[in-house]
Amino acid sequence: MKKNLLLALFSGILLWLGWPPTSYITFLLFVGLVPMLLALENIIQSPVKRKGYHIFLTAFAGFFIWNTLSIYWVYNSLKTIGAIIAIPLSLIPYSLGPLLMALACWLYYRLRLATNRSTGLFGLVCFWMAYEYVHQTWPLAFPWMTLGNGFAVSHQWVQWYEYTGVYGGTVWIWLINILIFLYYQSLKEAQTKAYRVKVVTAFTIALVVPLAFSLIRYYSFREQQDPSDVVVAQPNIDPYEKEGSIPVQQQIAILTHLSDSVAQKNTEFFIWPETAIAEQFDENKTQSTAYYRQVRDFLGKYSNGNVITGAETYQVYNRPATESARAIPGTNQYWDAFNAALLIENSDRVQFYHKSKLVPGAEMIPFSSLSFLKPAFEHLGGATGSYGSQPEPSVFYTQSGIGSDPVICYESIWGEYVGKAVLKGAQFIAIITNDGWWENTSGKDQHLDYAKLRAIETRRWVCRSANTGISAFINERGDIVKHTDWWVRTAIKQDINLNSDLTFYTRYGDYIPKTASFLSVLGILFIGVKWRKAKEQAA
Repeated sequence: MKKNLLLALFSGILLWLGWPPTSYITFLLFVGLVPMLLALENIIQSPVKRKGYHIFLTAFAGFFIWNTLSIYWVYNSLKTIGAIIAIPLSLIPYSLGPLLMALACWLYYRLRLATNRSTGLFGLVCFWMAYEYVHQTWPLAFPWMTLGNGFAVSHQWVQWYEYTGVYGGTVWIWLINILIFLYYQSLKEAQTKAYRVKVVTAFTIALVVPLAFSLIRYYSFREQQDPSDVVVAQPNIDPYEKEGSIPVQQQIAILTHLSDSVAQKNTEFFIWPETAIAEQFDENKTQSTAYYRQVRDFLGKYSNGNVITGAETYQVYNRPATESARAIPGTNQYWDAFNAALLIENSDRVQFYHKSKLVPGAEMIPFSSLSFLKPAFEHLGGATGSYGSQPEPSVFYTQSGIGSDPVICYESIWGEYVGKAVLKGAQFIAIITNDGWWENTSGKDQHLDYAKLRAIETRRWVCRSANTGISAFINERGDIVKHTDWWVRTAIKQDINLNSDLTFYTRYGDYIPKTASFLSVLGILFIGVKWRKAKEQAA
């Protein structure tokens, strides 16, 4: 069994080496799962007892290595609360994903018992995509390690994400790995030459056709010319000093100075990072705040100017209007806090968007109805309750009719969610984020790389403002055409192209994982029926 464990661990290392932000060896993703498949096959074919138990543990070990090495930076965002708390909390994303991945492998084993290897492998891909879909929809969502994200560095290979989204990449990786595994097994099992030729032919088609299509699409792609001048500011304010050490008006002054340094009179958008306005204010009294007046004074120099900025806001209610509303002690009122985005323009109108995809633990309490979990999650950032949110994305429209999609930090990992705003009329994507919590680790680079996939899926420019970096402009092909360095105070300007055309993926969203999830449910029911019949026959 040590050999199988080593194979699984080797799989984890290969997947990590091929994972963003590593460049030039993305191809390792095409072989990274082969050792794992060999380990599972060895267990299935061995006389060992409790095979399902061994398969689950072996798969978990390999995928735990991959996840831990790839997202080690999660610990950095927690360590200020102390190692005693941070270490076990960081194990949640390190372990939860691998547990679900191992469950997919265990279901594959159970399906193999009831059918054959081919059906089992087809089921494995479906079970895996079902896990990925569950892991982006349930309260503990963390779709960071969705396999299709692995092509974020080599985005030239997956221009067809405009049809499939990242789940097309998941299918591609599994398909290539499975065909290599089958070829190896054909040699080991002395399969016929004709069978091996079929496998090699399938492998060649599966690898070459998507790659060739993508490269042709990439080099022949032309954007429609509809320019808009955009400025992205990167204030580089230490996230641990944003609230308290540096007055908010001073922070806004830094942002306006940076914006002025590169802007032109016809600049239409100034994009500032997440929580750029770091002191909470009542949304119903926005126009009376000193922060709003400071931004309006800045915009007075730009007749067509609009500011998209992050802010900490709240609303007060006379009743518990939302699930996240908290009682105000000593009153009959309730309030909601929001991680918000604002569009401020040269009028009295202010548009708000409330972050929807909240970070489990730090911004929302998963399974909040289970009150015994609250004390544990309160340690993640000190939240005593969940932020308020909104169920659907919003589109900010300027007076001139330009639509933008405000995307706050973590939300940029959800392809379908971003696509919904594009479907509503967004002509470009504005990502505002604060990646400083992760410090100078690969987390910030992965987050930037993933934004390239949103550009391809929707064929929209992405304008990314990150408090401490890396800020960037990404074109419709997914190329980073301009970017800042990490941990510098600066601003960059770019003429982007607005686009109103809709891609196939934008129209139909995550149809691939939804189909796979449906097939997985059927597969699980089939496994259950077979298991029950086997028990009845044994009795």
